[in-house]
Amino acid sequence: MKTFGSELASFLTGPQARVELRSLLRFLALLMTVVAVFSVGFHLIMEWEGRKYSWLTGLYWSLTVMSTLGFGDITFNSDLGRGFTIVVLITGMVLMLIVLPFVFIRFFYAPWLEAQLHTAAPREVNPTLQKHVIICRYDEIARGLIESLVNRRVPYVVIEPDPGEAARLHRAGVQIVCAPIDARKTYEAVGFDRARLLLANTDDAPNANITLTAREVDPDVEIIATALDSDAVDVLELAGANRAIALRRHLGEHLASRVSVGNIRSHIVGRYRDLAIAEFPIRHTLIAGMTLAGSQVRSRTGVTVPAIAKRGTLLPGLPDTVLREDCIGVAVGSIEQIAALDALLGEGVRGAVLVIGGGKVGRSAARTLKRRGVPVHMLERRPELRPVLESIADRVVIGDASDLKTMDDAGIAEVPSVILTTNDDTINIFLAIYCRKLNPSTIIVSRVHHGRNIEAIHRAGADFALSDPQFAIQSIISSLEGRGLVLLGEGLELFDVALPASLAGTRLRNTAIRARTGLSVIAIVDGERVDGAPAPDHVLHAGTRLLFVGTSEQALRFQREFG
Repeated sequence: MKTFGSELASFLTGPQARVELRSLLRFLALLMTVVAVFSVGFHLIMEWEGRKYSWLTGLYWSLTVMSTLGFGDITFNSDLGRGFTIVVLITGMVLMLIVLPFVFIRFFYAPWLEAQLHTAAPREVNPTLQKHVIICRYDEIARGLIESLVNRRVPYVVIEPDPGEAARLHRAGVQIVCAPIDARKTYEAVGFDRARLLLANTDDAPNANITLTAREVDPDVEIIATALDSDAVDVLELAGANRAIALRRHLGEHLASRVSVGNIRSHIVGRYRDLAIAEFPIRHTLIAGMTLAGSQVRSRTGVTVPAIAKRGTLLPGLPDTVLREDCIGVAVGSIEQIAALDALLGEGVRGAVLVIGGGKVGRSAARTLKRRGVPVHMLERRPELRPVLESIADRVVIGDASDLKTMDDAGIAEVPSVILTTNDDTINIFLAIYCRKLNPSTIIVSRVHHGRNIEAIHRAGADFALSDPQFAIQSIISSLEGRGLVLLGEGLELFDVALPASLAGTRLRNTAIRARTGLSVIAIVDGERVDGAPAPDHVLHAGTRLLFVGTSEQALRFQREFG
């Protein structure tokens, strides 16, 4: 009853609801007037026929006829009375059976239902909530970020201005607050002054407004804003954002960094203090086909290879693990050791890189490759982009990538690497299959708009896959954990967790972490000391931290298994 009362109060006190209630009352007044007129008409005709009835009987007859009940206990004897009855019946059908239900739904039920939606989602967070992350829109970035935050037990709240959508998300278990994103009261309601971070992840102009509005509440809380246009980065930072992430530009740069052309074979994807974390393709290297022990990677370079990623599946870096050409290695070591790994892998292949898609991501990838001195071929469907693409690429082909002659003109048969940058996952999946058929030995790097399609793009033949939201999510996580950005492909993440009490005093080899969770321990952090190559007999003790490489699902499994 308390909930119903609050919904009814919200309905009755709303300005729009008051207007609609007045409209409903006007219709009811019209209906009552018609009933009264018909009751008078009933009396007049009955008296003309020589019969007399009470006024209550007249009201009773009018309502039974208008509602089409028509009991038949009181009827007219004359044609005039029967004609009047027909008029009353038709009027009643229109007003009571058609108009009245519509008016009731339009002016009473629908506003009441909307008021119910307004009260379904919370309007503010619990006053005790603190050190939480505030997300300004529930989108693909928010979905992935929430999963990572839940795994790390970091509280969050999403702002949603639409009451219906807020109610739906609230029922789905999302921590939501229904409020406008451009009002100061909203950021007071979500406890911005107590938060760890705010993510402005709407469009560029609203993000600037969000940043300015939130800064009125607190000048010091960290704000990260996403920018679809690179030119908006400076504006967002001037508005008060600590960091503005140019998603498309950075995505193109990271896609280009995965291309293995020339002498640089491994790609440093992040650092943790003095440790560098790198990915390296095994295709076209001197260690392809060997076991990890047979390649002598550790003894010859000093790096640790804790895991091998096989198109989205993480395999442990065991001595007998075969370094297959369709796999990607994950290496951990110092910068010097990573350089030694490059020398061990051998000289990279030479040739141009084919970039399919001339949008902002594709142009960013092409510019990054050109800065490295790598020749670039670009394939784009829209002819109006030819002038800008010709200023970047060595060869520009305009046409449909599904056409064999167009692909031949772009040089698919001889390029050592292909980057797929279209904004449609289904097209990228199709092109991955097509490029793999036309050039089985090429390395395919693909953009994925939705993280759920990473597995599909790997099945299609891509060697690397990076999703659009991945860069923003990992940037936020790295800020929360106070470390540098680590952007792994293959749907993998870096996890920095405190040693569970259940593992204290256990030797690393006896923890069975890899067997029970699939996670690979890449380092052990003990105070200021970081051991990037922990021995199997290393004894874990309370206060240390473990660095893992794995998926969100594996991190959840670790929590369930070890607490």
